[in-house]
Amino acid sequence: MIDSSRPDSTPILHARALSKQVTSGERPLTILSDLGLTVFPGETLAILGASGAGKSTLLGLLAGLDSPTTGDLDLFGESLTALDEDGRARLRAGRVGFVFQNFQLLPTLTALENVLLPLELSPLADSEARGHDWLTRVGLGERLDHLPKQLSGGEQQRVALARAFVTGPELVFADEPTGNLDQGTGKKIIDLLFELNHEAGTTLVLVTHDHALARRCDRCLRLEDGHLVAMHHDEVEA
Repeated sequence: MIDSSRPDSTPILHARALSKQVTSGERPLTILSDLGLTVFPGETLAILGASGAGKSTLLGLLAGLDSPTTGDLDLFGESLTALDEDGRARLRAGRVGFVFQNFQLLPTLTALENVLLPLELSPLADSEARGHDWLTRVGLGERLDHLPKQLSGGEQQRVALARAFVTGPELVFADEPTGNLDQGTGKKIIDLLFELNHEAGTTLVLVTHDHALARRCDRCLRLEDGHLVAMHHDEVEA
């Protein structure tokens, strides 16, 4: 149900009765079942769950990177399930950013070239300057020409953050953004992610095992037995 008391009661993301089944051996395996979710502009949402619960599968469905077995999903007021793959890509272009656990940087491209990749789909007149500015904002203004292999894990994730925000997206999806980082580096990335997100006023949806990260969000949900369950912040362990 849409909360009409919110200043902007139009959801940026609205999922209805989503389910996802895959074939495991000869038997169907249900990963998500009759799942509903509404996310509003400017909200920060964390989805927690045990390993194998289907968090990354759910994120892929919400982002239109995969299609549900049944159900419907609206993104920016448009039905993703009514679009083909190219149509979903066009809808996301310039409006959706991604941060992944394993960084997903192209190894043969420099830090700057990796950041500029999303701007190829929605080019801007000042694309290179924007890329330079965002790398500077994440503390890598002197590492523009470095390849991913020349950067530490934390630096690679900083490049990924710059890439996610460079288009000025309305919505950022993050899949275990601190999963491949040590605790100290992970905390710095968390701080940077929320700083950038606050400055840009972007909606943030993330899946994580990291309770410290989840507690930074406005709302926390737990994925359990294919369904989402609301959590109070005091239920998220320290």
